[in-house]
Amino acid sequence: MFSLGSWLPALPGLAWGWALLDALLQGLVGACAVSVLCSLLKVYLYIQCVKNPERQAEKEAIAAQRPLLELLHVLVLTGVLALVGSRVAALVVLEFSLRAVSTILSLGKGVHSSQLYLLCQYSLGCGVSCGLSFLLEGAPHRSWNLALAAGLAGLLALHARRLARHVCTLYELHSRARYCGVCILLLAAGHGIPRLLRNALALTFAVADLAAVELINRDFLSTGEAVRFWTPLTICYTLLVVYMQEESRQSTGRGLVFRTVVVRMGGLFILLLTVGRWTDILHIFVSLLGELWCLLRSGVLLESCWRQ
Repeated sequence: MFSLGSWLPALPGLAWGWALLDALLQGLVGACAVSVLCSLLKVYLYIQCVKNPERQAEKEAIAAQRPLLELLHVLVLTGVLALVGSRVAALVVLEFSLRAVSTILSLGKGVHSSQLYLLCQYSLGCGVSCGLSFLLEGAPHRSWNLALAAGLAGLLALHARRLARHVCTLYELHSRARYCGVCILLLAAGHGIPRLLRNALALTFAVADLAAVELINRDFLSTGEAVRFWTPLTICYTLLVVYMQEESRQSTGRGLVFRTVVVRMGGLFILLLTVGRWTDILHIFVSLLGELWCLLRSGVLLESCWRQ
């Protein structure tokens, strides 16, 4: 089989270049996954606002089209996910998985939270990146596989964005006239979007968690080293979850979301100061920027979730 770059001489600079290309492709797949998530949530929240005449202001805010900002969001998130190392990305995935399980249990059986879907954006990108890094590790045609994955993910993100644009522009007219198949389908089954997202995210994070544990454990030469890392990590994550559950009972709103992001990344920063590497510290700051970027970009959707 023809391998990407097999006809080029084996130079260290070229190897570094292919590694950078692979990282960018992984980041692009993760960013496209986040874009699909946001587009489907936008469709769901817009439909909910249409059903409630008192939420016209929210509907108009959600429908505001900013194509250039959406493209910028994908590009920036691609760069952030490409810069974050697999070790820190794995820690972010495990932290969110524990927090999501705690939140779901506290909500009660049969209850879903659209806000949780928005809060998982950066963790979803890291999870997809971890999963690809683990599944394609050592693959002979890794770059080709990542290029194919990036192409498929980009196509899916493009169609999801077009769906959101169509709904925000024509859903009210088409749902009344009953002559658009897409809008009629959303009118009948749009309430099932959260369940679809829940199932897809559960599967994605299940694979990502397995990949994250394997990516972290491969750096340890003995069981003792693994225990010295996992013990403080477990304690740190448990304290973070308890703190955030208590905070969520006392206050809500955008301020709480940004405070929890800073606390979470601060906890990981302190943990990695003792058991991590200097590159992990840099990746924590990159992760903080990624989390804040995702939250700032989805501010309108978060506001709609809080009012729902």
